[in-house]
Amino acid sequence: MSRFTLPRDLYYGKGSLETLKTLKGKKAIVVVGGGSMKRFGFLDTIVSYLNDANIEVKLFENVEPDPSVETVLRGAEAMKEFNPDWIIAVGGGSPIDAAKAMWTFYEYPETTFEDLITPFNFPELRQKAKFIAIPSTSGTATEVTAFSVITDYAKGIKYPLADFNITPDIAIVDPTLAETMPQKLTAHTGMDALTHAVEAYVSTLNSPFTDPLALKAIEMVFDYLPASYNGDMNAREQMHYGQCLAGMAFSNALLGIVHSMAHKTGAAFSTGHIPHGCANAIYLPYVIKFNAKCAEQRYADIAKFVGLTGNNNAELINNLCDKIDNYNAKFNIPKTLKEFGIVEEEFKQKVKEISELAISDACTGSNPRAITTEEMEKLFNCIYYGTEVNF
Repeated sequence: MSRFTLPRDLYYGKGSLETLKTLKGKKAIVVVGGGSMKRFGFLDTIVSYLNDANIEVKLFENVEPDPSVETVLRGAEAMKEFNPDWIIAVGGGSPIDAAKAMWTFYEYPETTFEDLITPFNFPELRQKAKFIAIPSTSGTATEVTAFSVITDYAKGIKYPLADFNITPDIAIVDPTLAETMPQKLTAHTGMDALTHAVEAYVSTLNSPFTDPLALKAIEMVFDYLPASYNGDMNAREQMHYGQCLAGMAFSNALLGIVHSMAHKTGAAFSTGHIPHGCANAIYLPYVIKFNAKCAEQRYADIAKFVGLTGNNNAELINNLCDKIDNYNAKFNIPKTLKEFGIVEEEFKQKVKEISELAISDACTGSNPRAITTEEMEKLFNCIYYGTEVNF
């Protein structure tokens, strides 16, 4: 038996934020990031709408990019003190992901972070509160997914938490919030959305319910991301919807090793953080070539769906990889980890351990081609130096 789960309600379109005026409840805690939502006036608007609904509001601000275990536990403490019946997370993937984990510790204070690392092992939520997610970026789609990514900085590891319990009750997909994204973030989040959709389509758990969502999302990213990157707000609106479709697909079909690798390299190197969407964009063409041995027809289907041609499946797949490479070049995304700036000596020193961690990542299990630690290390070397994947 399989399962397909989405939020109970999804409100979308410009002005859909006003849905908050109709909320029924007593208290809402609003979880936000580093200040852009306040700076652009969205936070004041949200508080005003909640006040219109006669709901008492508490803010939990300054969730950092790639939220830490410590931030999650602090947020859960704030929730325990305030006792909200609504948790509202607004911003990029970070505050929404953090709030999902906070929600669990709020309702089950005795739970440990180690308990949640095992996929689909969460306790039954909604004992104290329901959850609303309002994205301001067009990539993570965490507003419709059963996932949260939390970083243990002491270990330098990102943990993808997975459970249908943390799928939000309500998603508000208002493209007005995405209009403020800077150009680089627009590129990285857009390529993240593309990776979500591609990995969902070739996942071992793909289904007739997820395939149409994944294909449409891929088409929309290819159609609208360049114009969105260049500031076209109509294209940006379409990207906000396209990334949401990608989220619906991967939340139910799961992902693959592009994400396993990105999770385990984001915080691994002393030269600085590799933004998640950027890592996905770099890794995706290499992983497609690795996976093609076991998912040739599926990748060829993607290529044909977006209008690419070729005399056979191998040509179609090469053309798909070339298209992704061209988009990366357009968006100033490096082609290799070396070009990104990772120091060679440190890469060599850490690649074996990172490969082992990537193998154990929750996303590896649904990758279309099984992979050993040795093959993962080999693949990382191809990505570092830009060499051909031919194994």
